[in-house]
Amino acid sequence: MKNYYVYMLTNKSNQVLYTGVTNNLERRIIEHRTGQASSFTQKYKLHKLVYFEHGFDINEAIAREKVVKGWLRKKKYALIETINPDWKDLSEDWRLDSSLRSE
Repeated sequence: MKNYYVYMLTNKSNQVLYTGVTNNLERRIIEHRTGQASSFTQKYKLHKLVYFEHGFDINEAIAREKVVKGWLRKKKYALIETINPDWKDLSEDWRLDSSLRSE
């Protein structure tokens, strides 16, 4: 069974949000941090993982990503704060393995 994640990134000031979907969250975070992902995330230095949700169906994950992307900032902030009220980087304790980039 495959895993899928809808996730949100921000920068140090928490002013800009990026919402994405992936089947490998750790690899995708590495890609964002090393400039191999979105030029938008590079431009605004969106390297801080503040939210993610997990599922097993790619179609549901893509649909959820589209719904969240359509929300106003206030609603996105409220969603983040349901699991991360302090806006900590949820990946800060991960041992991000750069070998996952090629998966």
